[in-house]
Amino acid sequence: MPRVLLILPTGTYRAGDFVRAASRLGAEVVVASEHRQAMATSMEGRALVVPLDRPEAAAESIVVFARDHPVDAVVAVDEQGVVPAALAAERLGLAHNPPAAASATRDKVALRRALDAAGVAQPRFRVAGPADDVGELALAVGLPCVVKPVSLSASRGVIRADDPAAAAAAGRRVRDILAHAGEDRDGPLLVEAFVPGAEVAVEGLLRGGELDVLAVFDKPDPLDGPYFEETIYVTPSRLEPATANAVGELVDRGAAALGLREGPVHAEVRVHGGGVWLLEVAARSIGGLCSRALRFGTGTSLEEVILAHALGLGLDGLGREAGASGVMMIPIPRSGVLAEVGGVAAARAVGGIEGVEITVTKGRPVRSLPEGDRYLGFIFARSPTPGEAEQALREAHARLEIVIADHR
Repeated sequence: MPRVLLILPTGTYRAGDFVRAASRLGAEVVVASEHRQAMATSMEGRALVVPLDRPEAAAESIVVFARDHPVDAVVAVDEQGVVPAALAAERLGLAHNPPAAASATRDKVALRRALDAAGVAQPRFRVAGPADDVGELALAVGLPCVVKPVSLSASRGVIRADDPAAAAAAGRRVRDILAHAGEDRDGPLLVEAFVPGAEVAVEGLLRGGELDVLAVFDKPDPLDGPYFEETIYVTPSRLEPATANAVGELVDRGAAALGLREGPVHAEVRVHGGGVWLLEVAARSIGGLCSRALRFGTGTSLEEVILAHALGLGLDGLGREAGASGVMMIPIPRSGVLAEVGGVAAARAVGGIEGVEITVTKGRPVRSLPEGDRYLGFIFARSPTPGEAEQALREAHARLEIVIADHR
């Protein structure tokens, strides 16, 4: 029986989906996390605690573990595990991305510089140190601009500014967000030119440096700022075929520029005026529970595709299922304490809706963007066409009754 080591941060949404995928593939699971997880209590000899904030130490812990409990693959399910997975897999002689490439996807400055060196189309950018004038850097890249941290994800701390004073204020706010997240508030920030237009997400799989585009998602809600809260993803994309091909080629060039070679890729691309610009490339699959919007072949999940590749199993039927599908990340309308989410049954009753998952429990504090880092939950739809899937998601969301109380 093949054995896969899954790096599962305790805050991940995705543990269950990956464990189920491994079971369907007949693979034994070893769990590595920064804290002992509930599921690990029934996995004696197949669970270890690793310091994900120290990738070298985490990788060494995995290597030591594998001496007595050999594994056939090391897979990171979220951002925090990408570098430890690459380091451990390299030392164990398993399929992996070069650690430097994986590291570059976790550092937006390194990513921008690698793409720039390879001539990949992306926003103009400058790097702001703690003593730099963010307003002046905004003028250098052109207004409007976007100020963002180099390490956070899920649009946390990403702010649009339309003039130098607003850019300077955004820089101060981003540094406060970094401090609250336990990151270095004096670390570098990115100041980027704002690229207008539609935004799409690309889900792909690298095999020996060759990119298979698995899905292109439209994001039909405009992402123009001042914050960049993602809501609806729908696939297949309604882009013209030539534009969709250009998007895939751009992501392929970006992955190659970074040196990525194996495993999942998630990328964000802007499309405007006949051009395409690469915003992000991550060496992991789509976040949250969004992967549930994807099925391949005769019902294969994205997690099964990722694990089958990592384990060297067959990968027939990578074509996405017929029809359209989508997911809505339920936004947090304001900061406070979640008091109630009503109307869930009514939302589930909408035609085309496959599921509604509320992932924040009542009584928990919630924060809206740009400070927030989570969604209230997810809505899933399947329909004959992308337009119908989008409409089902919007109608289901409209039926939810979200009550957020003030902090006491």
